[in-house]
Amino acid sequence: MMLDVLGEQYYLNINAIDNFIDRPDFSGTGENQHISVIKFEIVKTLTDVIFSEMQPVDEKMIASKKSNDLSVSFRLAWNTMLFNKFIQKL
Repeated sequence: MMLDVLGEQYYLNINAIDNFIDRPDFSGTGENQHISVIKFEIVKTLTDVIFSEMQPVDEKMIASKKSNDLSVSFRLAWNTMLFNKFIQKL
């Protein structure tokens, strides 16, 4: 699924998210899978915020590349996920 934001298409980088959430197995056997629950919940919340943003798309906003009409929570979630490469431009 592609996400269209300000005229650009983005996708969720599942591998980057998996690498961020996955914790190394310190037992040395490699048999157990461990994840950071805190990191998992943060990524889940950020993703929920991005996909639940229901602002109507304003063509003027796209043309001028202004994002002031987007909520603070969306901008924070978007920038955090973009910084950590959880979302990438197609």
